[in-house]
Order: sequence, then structure tokens, then C-alpha cells
Amino acid sequence: MNKVIIFSAPSGSGKTTLVKYALERFSELQFSISCTTRQPRGSETHTIDYHFLTPEEFKQKIAEDAFVEYEEVYTDKYYGTLKSEVEKIWNLGKVVIFDVDVKGGISLKKYFGDKALSIFIEPPSIEELERRLISRNTDDAETIKTRVAKAEEEMSYADEFDTIVINTDLDDAKKEIENLIRNFIGSY
Repeated sequence: MNKVIIFSAPSGSGKTTLVKYALERFSELQFSISCTTRQPRGSETHTIDYHFLTPEEFKQKIAEDAFVEYEEVYTDKYYGTLKSEVEKIWNLGKVVIFDVDVKGGISLKKYFGDKALSIFIEPPSIEELERRLISRNTDDAETIKTRVAKAEEEMSYADEFDTIVINTDLDDAKKEIENLIRNFIGSY
């Protein structure tokens, strides 16, 4: 059976770190590269971290029904998952792993149903989340303020996921997701 694992979280929760860990631990997993219209951050690279598209290119793909799910997170800031990306990974005999925002995670779970394990990564607190975002040093103060406000709203959707992992201690969170994934993919 074709399976997918969905990681969602407010920005700064440690989701990407945990996804990278899962990819290192399980050769059966392959990362699904999302599309976005936002600008690359830090050392992010086109086709490695994201497919960076213009808003016009993204809207064209919407018109072509090319997405499993997509969302306009902020005005002209789109994120989405291409159907072709999922099919490519399944054709390799791998389990798809997603690193998506909360609404995207809920949409993916609805789309894939029992084929999906959805994991919500929760920060220990909003204050800790804000500290993590500041220490990243990738966003200005206004962007951080917007992300923290969005995180508070996103945390209200945690119960819509199959499981919640509170990332207070990274090593504990790694062990927890490793067990969740092993149980889900079984003898895949």
C-alpha cells in the first residue's frame, strides 16, 4: 500500500529537524518537495528544499489541477504539494514524508485517509517558540511577530492530527517519532 507521513507544526517547533532525522533513520522514506511562492531563506535551494515558483506559475498549476493540496498562507504566498511529486516517490517504492504547514497537513490527511500518518509537532510554549524563531536569525522582528500570532492559531488544530509530539527535549521527540514511524510503516 502506498503510504505517506505528514509532519505539521507552527514555525519554530522543530518540525524540519525531526523530518531530517526521520529521513536519516529510515531508508524507506523520501521527502516530498513542496512548491512555494515565497523567497528562499538562508541557503535554501530550488528543487532541493522547495520548488520556488512565481505567484503566476503557482496559479497556472492550480488551474491545471496539479496539486494534491495547496494554500494561500499570506497574500500571494502559496504553498502546495504536487500530485506528480507523490506519484514519483510511490513509483520508487518509498513512503512519502511531508513537511507542511498545519492547514496543509489537515488537507493531506483528508486526501490520503488511512494511507497517512499525521504528526503534529508542538513547541513546549509560545514563549519558547518565539525564542527559537529569534535565535534562527532568518526573519525580521515583524515577520517573527506574525509567525508567533499564526502559531497560536495553528496550535488550536493539533487535535485534528493522528498524534501530537511535544518537542520539549529534541532527543525524546526523536525517539517518539522513530517509534511512530516504525509502527506505521511496519514491514513496508
